[in-house]
Amino acid sequence: MKLSANLQHLRRHCSADSTRLVYLISITMAKKQPEAAAAVDPTGWMVDNDVANFLLLHQKEVLYMCMLGYTFLHGSKVFKAVPKTASVSYKLISMILACTGGGILVPIFLNKVPVPLANDAYPIAILTSFACHYYFPVVAEVMNLSPVVKSLVVVFYELVRAKVVLTFTLAASAAIAPTTFSFPLFGPIMCGTVAGCGGAFLPMNKGLDPITNGLQPPMSSAFVGATLVHLFLNTSLSDGVINAKEKAHLHLALLFITVGLVSAFNMKAAKVKKE
Repeated sequence: MKLSANLQHLRRHCSADSTRLVYLISITMAKKQPEAAAAVDPTGWMVDNDVANFLLLHQKEVLYMCMLGYTFLHGSKVFKAVPKTASVSYKLISMILACTGGGILVPIFLNKVPVPLANDAYPIAILTSFACHYYFPVVAEVMNLSPVVKSLVVVFYELVRAKVVLTFTLAASAAIAPTTFSFPLFGPIMCGTVAGCGGAFLPMNKGLDPITNGLQPPMSSAFVGATLVHLFLNTSLSDGVINAKEKAHLHLALLFITVGLVSAFNMKAAKVKKE
């Protein structure tokens, strides 16, 4: 009798344990299923490749290389614009303002530290590019004569500019409190635009002369890019998008590269003459 009672007790205990085990397994699987479904990213291929890693400047080495291209192209424009008899200090300060104009103005708007003071990599890149232009002007001539070299420099230039526009658009969106809408609308777009072309207006004695004949390509692309990125990230357009920031950054970089190459090689539609 005791043996029979013990066997029945053991069966009940095992049955209760197996029931609890099945219950726990079912709960665990139910929790894992939504997580597995949420992890599927149908557009993940956009950013999960080596080309995207390069365009998004994930590696510091790539970022520094692109900084050199960015400052070198700015230096090419500065040395063409300033008088040949100008002093070295005038050329250097003009180049610093051209390279970091947006990174100076926008942080002042947002009560932040300007880029040339906050990031030592920019002054190093500017000084290196300035030395190349000043002591080896033939390098700039090679760039203008070789479409391949010029294309590479333009790509480097636009990648840095895309990163700057995205960074300051997001920074302004976080710093400016919303008023009329659920998110700040015009402030981040203006900051992103200035970040992408602010150097054209420095020093301040230029006034509005840079836009006398209309917006230059870097100005219009900065405005369009900042607008699209800001609206995408702050509206329902980005709902359900995994890594929305990186994908917006990728498309912004591609837009800037396209506009930059079209502008650099003057690939514009010919004007139709009126009879």
